[in-house]
Parts: sequence; structure tokens; C-alpha cells
Amino acid sequence: MIRKCIESDINAIFEIINDAARAYKGVIPDDRWHEPYMSAEEIRHEIKTGVVFWGFEQEGCLAGVMGIQDKGEVTLIRHAYVLSRFRRQGIGEKLLKHLEDLTDKPILVGTWKDASWAIAFYRKHGYYLVSEEKKDRLLPKYWSIPERQIEISVVLANQK
Repeated sequence: MIRKCIESDINAIFEIINDAARAYKGVIPDDRWHEPYMSAEEIRHEIKTGVVFWGFEQEGCLAGVMGIQDKGEVTLIRHAYVLSRFRRQGIGEKLLKHLEDLTDKPILVGTWKDASWAIAFYRKHGYYLVSEEKKDRLLPKYWSIPERQIEISVVLANQK
């Protein structure tokens, strides 16, 4: 079941993000890795800035989350994570399809350049990598991330 997350889900969102983000350790540069990968306070901040988290429930718990953020002329997919024990069961795909159905706007996704599995996931679902020049314009326009993160990230877009 897919449902909109609520305040009482913050701890579950925290657990999902930090469990799944372990895949980035040793892949992204050490200067961008920290533990926890995302704190509960950072999650609350993301929600305050407009990220709406949706969760997929399985076996009585949230097994995955994905955020959506309206940025005017585009929509962003943010913080897409599935608990490691539930990976490869179609949860990410179901969440992505649900969020795609919530908007008629072009959708952008940012991820780490070296997160080949994340890039492959979005490409499998019809997204394409934008050019380096376009990425360098889009990331500072729609995301609040440091310059270093812009350097080592990519942006994917849907066909809209």
C-alpha cells in the first residue's frame, strides 16, 4: 500500500534512508559521506521546504519512501530509498509510478554521478541523463546543495 507519510513516520523515514544510503559509502567521496547520512532534523527541514514523502507499506511497516517536491515549472523526485531487506521487489518502481501520476510537469531527479544503480533505475523507467551544462544550471536552480555536490552529481529528466 502506498500512502502519504505523516509526522509520526519521521523515525521510519530516518531508518529507511540511513539503511538504504549505506550503499553510497565508499562510492561517493568521503567528504560527502557522513553518519547518519540524513538526520531526522534534516528530514524535517526537507518537509518544511516542500518535500512530500510517500511510503510503501509492506509486512506492517514502511519498506520504502520517495519524496516529491513542486518547484514551479518542474517537479523533483527526492530521497528515494527502500530498506535493504525489501530491495528488488518493485517497491521503488511502484513509488515512482505513483509520484509520476501526481504531476503533469516535467520531472527531474538528482543523484550521485557514481551511483550507477540509481541511474540505471531511472533510465529503466524512461529517464535520461541531461548534459553536464544543463545539469550545472538545473542543480543550483532547483536544489539547495553545495558546489561540491553539484560537481559530483547528475540530473535525470523524464520525457515531458
